[in-house]
Amino acid sequence: MGGILKDQVAVVTGGAQGLGEAICLRLAREGCDVVLSDVQAEAGEATAARITRETGRRARFFKADVTCEADVSALFDSAVQQFGKADIAVANAAILIAEPIETANAEKWRAVMNVNLFGYFLTCKHAVRVMRPRKSGVIIQINSKSGKKGSARNSAYAASKFGGIGLTQSVALELAEDGIRVNAICPGNLLDSPLWTDPEKGLFVQYFRAGKVPGAESVEDVRRYYVDQVPMRRGCTYDDVCNVLVFLASDQAAYMTGQAINVTGGQEMR
Repeated sequence: MGGILKDQVAVVTGGAQGLGEAICLRLAREGCDVVLSDVQAEAGEATAARITRETGRRARFFKADVTCEADVSALFDSAVQQFGKADIAVANAAILIAEPIETANAEKWRAVMNVNLFGYFLTCKHAVRVMRPRKSGVIIQINSKSGKKGSARNSAYAASKFGGIGLTQSVALELAEDGIRVNAICPGNLLDSPLWTDPEKGLFVQYFRAGKVPGAESVEDVRRYYVDQVPMRRGCTYDDVCNVLVFLASDQAAYMTGQAINVTGGQEMR
């Protein structure tokens, strides 16, 4: 099977479901073998099986918590042991807990930083460890438009994503001479994804309960508010993100590093 990323090996954190699953499938369709990690073993094994079934590429699931260095180190060791290398690392694992600052739970706030920023640091550290000897590689963080502009009643997430862009730029500077490129993608709101639509823990429900949208009387009011903010009048999709990710992972982006690319339908332009 061909593709723009033929015979490359990709490691994807947070790859069991949602956007992570879509990224894994798209990378496989572009020719990659995939090692995906997550804390959700059952969903991760199912995604790995789906990748092989639908694309014919090899896929392996590795249970890993991105906040645990031993897990992340073992994840990249596993990729090298099974496939001989790691060409692409996608730091997708993230959590979001929306709370007003005066009532925010300090341990939940710390947990968001731990997964989103510290986990990205560990992913970079161990991706570089296996990429540097080969003098090539691509690291891509799935960031957010909240990494470019603050987000009321969502301070932990925005702080973690602002930090992620700083880490992206810093590591890109450090690794340019080693042939390793580091970039971030800043998606807009994935309004039709389970992240937003889940009736119990989705962001529409979280934001409604947190009073993030002034005057909202229902979850539908919250949705309408976010759609109306986008000049192109729709939410971001998995394909929108994956199209940019494949470009950044490919040789077509060989002169790009340290960038944080907006995929927001015009909502964020900085």
